Amino acid sequence: MTAPRPVDLPRWVYVPALAGATFVLLPLVAILAKVDWANFGALITSEDSRTAFWLSLKTSTASTVLCLVFGVPLALVLARREFPGLSVLRSLVLLPLVLPPVVGGLALLYTFGRRGLLGGAMEVLGVQVAFSTIAVVMAQTFVAMPFLVVSLEGALRTAGQRYEVVAASLGAGPTTVFRRITIPLVLPGLVSGTVLSFARALGEFGATITFAGSLQGRTRTLPLEIYLQRETDPDAAVALSLVLVVVAVLVIGFARQGRGAL
Repeated sequence: MTAPRPVDLPRWVYVPALAGATFVLLPLVAILAKVDWANFGALITSEDSRTAFWLSLKTSTASTVLCLVFGVPLALVLARREFPGLSVLRSLVLLPLVLPPVVGGLALLYTFGRRGLLGGAMEVLGVQVAFSTIAVVMAQTFVAMPFLVVSLEGALRTAGQRYEVVAASLGAGPTTVFRRITIPLVLPGLVSGTVLSFARALGEFGATITFAGSLQGRTRTLPLEIYLQRETDPDAAVALSLVLVVVAVLVIGFARQGRGAL
């Protein structure tokens, strides 16, 4: 059976499409044109750059794990249950998608900071969260988890519950249904949401600098290092920006390839 012929698009669509693509791609071309290729290796392998890069990778990985631990159950509840206040809960969970990151950082600071809602009690117990590596992970998780929730909730709603109902009627327990039926059904959406969460955490800036500060080796991630280098060493800032762009492209490519393979 041959595939159906794709529907023709209106010719005028290509003009704004080309303009939109140019608007997105042109700044990336400008970065490439601005890179000091003669000293590129030295710029991205300086001690400060390497420290910031590895800190970003470690904290982004940790925050992605937290997004999975908390985001998967949350998406499951939002997609599979109906209860009063569900729409309000969904709006609040997705709020970081539209909230300025610096506002999210302030909210975290006033919650877990030394004089925050919970920070004072934690300080008495000898636990200091703000302006630490843990604060970086928390800030990244706060802004990245909604990406996982959105992707997974959409996949759950699209998949429906018919296979889960059949498995339950045959005697499978809720955990077995979740592990053997639900997760395989929505695996492409889960992979996509996980990768997007990692990419968002890797590029996080506003909430991190507000809640965690910019301490060399502890909280200064790659985006923060780029911001600081912009004033003192523009060539290094451009080189590191290119590194971040390349990593982001690879991550998004992996997500698309993973979805296609699944």
